[in-house]
Amino acid sequence: MVQTVDVLVVGAGIVGASCAYVLTRAGVRVTVVDRGGVASGTTGAGEGNILVSDKEPGPELELALRSNELWRELDEECGGFEWEPKGGLVVAETPEVLDALTAFADTQRRHTRPAGADPGRPENVPPASVQVAAVPVAAENLRGFEPHLADGLAGGVHYPQDAQVQPMLAAARLLKASGARLVRTAVERFLVSGDRVTGVRTGQGDLYADAVVNAAGTWAGSFPQAPLPIRPRKGFILVTQPFAVPPVRHKVYTAAYVTNVASDAEGLETSGVIESTRAGTVLIGASRQRVGYDTAIDYPVLAKLARQAIGLFPVLGDRQVMRAYAGLRPYSPDHLPVIGPDHRLGNLFHACGHEGAGIGLAPATAEMVAAQLTGRPPRVDPAPFAPGRFA
Repeated sequence: MVQTVDVLVVGAGIVGASCAYVLTRAGVRVTVVDRGGVASGTTGAGEGNILVSDKEPGPELELALRSNELWRELDEECGGFEWEPKGGLVVAETPEVLDALTAFADTQRRHTRPAGADPGRPENVPPASVQVAAVPVAAENLRGFEPHLADGLAGGVHYPQDAQVQPMLAAARLLKASGARLVRTAVERFLVSGDRVTGVRTGQGDLYADAVVNAAGTWAGSFPQAPLPIRPRKGFILVTQPFAVPPVRHKVYTAAYVTNVASDAEGLETSGVIESTRAGTVLIGASRQRVGYDTAIDYPVLAKLARQAIGLFPVLGDRQVMRAYAGLRPYSPDHLPVIGPDHRLGNLFHACGHEGAGIGLAPATAEMVAAQLTGRPPRVDPAPFAPGRFA
């Protein structure tokens, strides 16, 4: 198998599928390579979250706001992936935590993302700006958002921009809509000539391309010619039996979730994260720990997640767990994804290291990669995400 295309995308998860979609829309011929097929890695073990609520002011929040816009456009363009603009509700158990949560929301609201370069905007029209919508919710008003919430919570913040998709459907739909060819085989290494990447070696032979996009998720840092400090970070999800009427209206989580996302700890951390799906099931998370590529079930962790969920939604106490599974998030040491041209090898672009935010950030990541690859101005400043920052 010796073939040549414009761009090879390594990885058929949501980031790789998004890259394929945006690139083909720009007129680029794309082949996607993945040893397991569509959404066989992190994407297939995710909840499908599209969040701005957990993002600290700064580059990742800017990327999340742009991605939120793009997800809404993608729903109109290809849809069929259970897009739900349900909003998020972050709750605080104590007045002290509520003070910290509302202060965090205030900093988010003050952070404005310029709309960036837009080739379709007339020169005399100023660029729009995008802000976080974060609405404080008093304790006595929480039940208006979530009727089944437990008593005794101090209050919360409502984030109407938060949304959800079915991640496997989204990856499959985007890849199909792209028209890109999918090759199911393992990528063994990059092919290098001088200081440039010319393709990849696979289990079925060599594939050549003008450029390669590394969207290999938790394995994205393992290519010896261009290593990156991407490591797996394990997490569990519990899935309940379906409800006739789903009891959770929003994505609901405790303020501790934001702290856990930003943590560098290797040991186990858990926080209550609960949401319903269109099928009537309830998804329960979230845990984080760095234990390599081990995805074995840890029943004490599952029990802890279940207790936290019942503490927030007592209605879950008499519902059976239908299944539980573990996934691996591609962890980056500074908690920012790695996006852009490699600083060592020409023709190589990275789109990885999103940890648990890959679903939400995928469209804006793909837009940034496509802009850099085709020489257009990115809509979000790419400098903070540059792979060379780890050099």
